[in-house]
Amino acid sequence: MGSFDTARLDRISTWMQSYVDRQLYAGCSALITQHGQEVFYSEKGLRDVASGLPWQRDTIVRLYSMTKPLTSLALMMLVERGIVHLDAPVSAFIPAFADTRCLLPDATDIAQTEVCTVPTLHQLLTHTSGLSYPFNPGVLPQAMQADDLVFGPGKGKLVDMVNQVAALPLAFRPGSRWEYSVGIDIIGRVIEVVTGQTLAAFLEAEIFVPLGMSETRFTVSEGGRDRFAALYTPLAGNSFDLNASQKSNETLRLTDRAAESPFLGTQMHSGGGGLVGTIDDYAKFAEALRSGGHSLVSRHSLGFMMCNHLTGDIASMGPSSFAEQPMHGMGFGIGGAVVLDPARAGVPGSVGDFSWGGMASTFFWIDPVHDLSVLFFTQLAPSSSYPARAELKALVHGALL
Repeated sequence: MGSFDTARLDRISTWMQSYVDRQLYAGCSALITQHGQEVFYSEKGLRDVASGLPWQRDTIVRLYSMTKPLTSLALMMLVERGIVHLDAPVSAFIPAFADTRCLLPDATDIAQTEVCTVPTLHQLLTHTSGLSYPFNPGVLPQAMQADDLVFGPGKGKLVDMVNQVAALPLAFRPGSRWEYSVGIDIIGRVIEVVTGQTLAAFLEAEIFVPLGMSETRFTVSEGGRDRFAALYTPLAGNSFDLNASQKSNETLRLTDRAAESPFLGTQMHSGGGGLVGTIDDYAKFAEALRSGGHSLVSRHSLGFMMCNHLTGDIASMGPSSFAEQPMHGMGFGIGGAVVLDPARAGVPGSVGDFSWGGMASTFFWIDPVHDLSVLFFTQLAPSSSYPARAELKALVHGALL
């Protein structure tokens, strides 16, 4: 378990500045803790290019899919209390899933289906349920895109969107493949049904308040609006349309203005991608996972969450979907990816690293070998635009003694 070479840590600041100088990121921040103590922090660039406002430590960002580990932990809290169990079919909580059908293996049309089993909560959490995302390739994603089935902040009530998703067939038989999906949005609705609370109320009472995460919510607070970052994209069209992505003439094309963002008046509580927050807030959550020292769930439950729940690595389960991580040498736990073999993943790291990112290029990981929590925040969609995550992992490992 090594300490850090401070001169080599400074390379991270230089690397961050290079992204800003090349106008690839408007602004960004990075935070590293080891043994629970901060060992590095840096911020570069702007949170809003047009206004010239600087990127600061208290800048509020769209977390997007970094919401998933929080929602997953919330479900595990209910599992640990004996209120739900992971092998329960989702139809036990959401009746719209009772008559589940899936696409035939060679289907070319959404109507080509067969009867299949109902996905379990475990399959929803691990992206093996047969659900998908509109930005993935395939018949189901195309149907989702046509019906605008996006769990966005301005999309109305969660229950209505969940029922619309349930009306479509699954992309494959549950458990047979891995495909990045809206499964954890469905889990968010399960939490509402089981607790009788909104997802926002449950997360606030059970996770945010206990951990002191005062800046993390589904809506940007009145007091945080002047610190909310703008969102940019290098694409010409929709920054989430990965199937038809075309580069813009601008590397930083404004796609969500901070002062006019739907996150200022959020309607839908998306457990898969709806939270906003600051880097220090998320660091509190990452530290709770790393240390196991908070009473949200036991160390045993955290260990269960952060081990591989697949039969092999993600690649062995035949995904064709977008993912926030490499697929070779990477497994998947409850709410995040797990490094099985750094060499096969092609990125420096430790066996057991637990991580996930968001569509606006935010990223975090926990390294159990070197006792690290590492966070990187910026606001550029999609997250696949640049290899920043792999570069940052290499920089961090290059600074370890």
